[in-house]
Amino acid sequence: MRALQAFLLAATALLLSGCGYNTIQVQDEATKSAWSEVVNQYQRRADLIPNLVATVKGFAAQEQAVLIGVTEARARATQVQVKADDPASLQQFQAAQGELSSALSRLMVVVEKYPELKSDQNFRDLQAQLEGTENRITVARNRYIQAVQDYNVTIRRFPTNLTAMIFGYKVKPNFAVENEAAIAKPPTVDFSAPSATPAPASAPAPAPATN
Repeated sequence: MRALQAFLLAATALLLSGCGYNTIQVQDEATKSAWSEVVNQYQRRADLIPNLVATVKGFAAQEQAVLIGVTEARARATQVQVKADDPASLQQFQAAQGELSSALSRLMVVVEKYPELKSDQNFRDLQAQLEGTENRITVARNRYIQAVQDYNVTIRRFPTNLTAMIFGYKVKPNFAVENEAAIAKPPTVDFSAPSATPAPASAPAPAPATN
């Protein structure tokens, strides 16, 4: 009896392995790990923003609209309760993070008007940390995108798709990179003085009357 049970277990394991069950497990865990890193890096950026805003405010308190915009965008981004397997939730998370990226871009445009702020050591340190975090976000997001793509291809491919169907594994939603890039694109701002509008040409003097 025990020999029969051992044989059935071995046969089942071999069958699941041949149908891609183990591959699905590995790739599913890879997507979860990659997603955790995405969340960690976005949180790291959020943690830097209060000090960044406070530093800018010390030199440019009059830029209230931009400072408030960054603070409010951060609040919205950190309040999103995201579920990576839910397309609507992921889209909401992505939109909120994209709006924060855009607000930060506007803040950096404003900084260009304040040379003393740009030369402040504390600001420079925060800016360097923020730039490093943005790079880490890009790397982490790209790794997650690739992990989800690999997983989705696996559970769509025959015969692994049959195994996925039996055990309830479904296609995972992914980041829309193009949309986020469009949201985060910094605005084009020209601080140069506008050119004066040319005055209309005066009417020519009337010709003298002739006799």
